[in-house]
Amino acid sequence: MTDHPFRPFADDAAVRAVGEGLLTRTLPRADWTHEAHLAATIWLLRERPDIDVDAEIAAIISGYNASVGGVNDDSQGYHDTITRCFLAGARLHLVGRPAGESLVAAVNALLASPMGRRDWPLRFYSPARLCSVAARRGAIAPDVAALPAADQGREFRAP
Repeated sequence: MTDHPFRPFADDAAVRAVGEGLLTRTLPRADWTHEAHLAATIWLLRERPDIDVDAEIAAIISGYNASVGGVNDDSQGYHDTITRCFLAGARLHLVGRPAGESLVAAVNALLASPMGRRDWPLRFYSPARLCSVAARRGAIAPDVAALPAADQGREFRAP
């Protein structure tokens, strides 16, 4: 795997703007980058306890995609397995973060970590399995290695 350049966030307000823009569907489509996906995930997990991320993430992202002219079908748009893989990585990342750490520090540390890499899901899934329609449409179990869980006491289970 090669190093990946990423665009760090400047401050907590920039992270919150991405998360709020996702929920209100006002985030410009061009701003919905890999980094934005992970920033929104950390923001949801840390600052929106009123949202059941596991239950609502598919509708949140699919709805956003549709609102900016995107299509959620068998070849583009929302990808459930990738989303859930990165959600597991974000949770695992947060377990090890210092108390009181700023939102932007947590997000930028995730982006700089192996779990923030665009190819991180390929540590757990073969390309064929990850790129399948089944993986896009619903969370499927990995075929290369078990996906780590934040509590380390359970393996990833597709909902």
